[in-house]
Amino acid sequence: MRSLNPFRWVNHLADSFEERGVYVPGDESGRVRPWRDFGWAIVIWIFAIALFVLFFALAA
Repeated sequence: MRSLNPFRWVNHLADSFEERGVYVPGDESGRVRPWRDFGWAIVIWIFAIALFVLFFALAA
């Protein structure tokens, strides 16, 4: 039986953002692709908002 691992879910979510684009060496002058370039930052931001909402929901 597979165990429920939230870290694996977060890792999979960040990887799905990064898989939307492909890194090409020497292509740093191109436009910024936020879903690829900032996948981990987006996941951390979503997680922080969820914790913030959950904290105040439990405090109410």
